[in-house]
Amino acid sequence: MYLKKIDRPRSVTLPDGKVMTRTDLPPADTRRSAASRKALVIKAVLSGLITKDTAKSTYALSDDEYAEWENAVQNNGEASLKATALKQY
Repeated sequence: MYLKKIDRPRSVTLPDGKVMTRTDLPPADTRRSAASRKALVIKAVLSGLITKDTAKSTYALSDDEYAEWENAVQNNGEASLKATALKQY
């Protein structure tokens, strides 16, 4: 089996003990970003699985959009990324 050489780790252990790999990330062609998919992308960047620039280019995120996602997850958790929670947070 051939493994593609990459400069980042193939898997990381999150603070809650779960292991995250690149295959856990949503596909790049995802049209609708659910809160759980947004949170996966932010967790991957914060844990060092992918870089912030990689996440922004792969998922077509602007600087502001990425910053909003990151602030929401860090300040209020994954639930704050839901579209129905915009007024609450």
